[in-house]
Amino acid sequence: MSQEFPESGVGASLPTRAIVALGSNLAGGYASPVELLEAALSFFPGAGLPVLRRSCWWRSSAWPDPSGNEYRNGVAIVEARMDAGATIGRLLEIEARFGRSRGERNADRTLDLDLIDHAGLVMQSPRLTLPHPRAHERGFVMGPLSEIAPDWRHPGLGLTASELAASASVARDARPAR
Repeated sequence: MSQEFPESGVGASLPTRAIVALGSNLAGGYASPVELLEAALSFFPGAGLPVLRRSCWWRSSAWPDPSGNEYRNGVAIVEARMDAGATIGRLLEIEARFGRSRGERNADRTLDLDLIDHAGLVMQSPRLTLPHPRAHERGFVMGPLSEIAPDWRHPGLGLTASELAASASVARDARPAR
């Protein structure tokens, strides 16, 4: 089924659809990274980001060093009644609640929430680049996205989630964790 991502109109109170990638390879205080991810998703509605659709959880090797802890990833399509800056702010608040500490790039993490798309917006600022600048390369993002919105088109590249999943150069081993 095709998923449409209309651009929001004037004003932050109008709903828009945003794509959020979720990932974890550390359980934190939970029994598993999947339990942590499920708990994180339960905070989305209270943060003003009700989940409209979500993928199953996918598994992939750690990157760039595959000897690290295996990752669990997924994608959610959420309704946002705020601009992209406020949306990323809410996602960072949820990350902090789950013990995310930022340090070395590509390090193990309890929770990683990336804003992939916000109503097709193309922008670059010191805080946020949309669409996410590396999402199209990542099998652990495009695979789950193609599961729930295969016809979503990358605002800059014009390719669908399905096409990008097939050509992803990072985490080619990503697959559903069923």
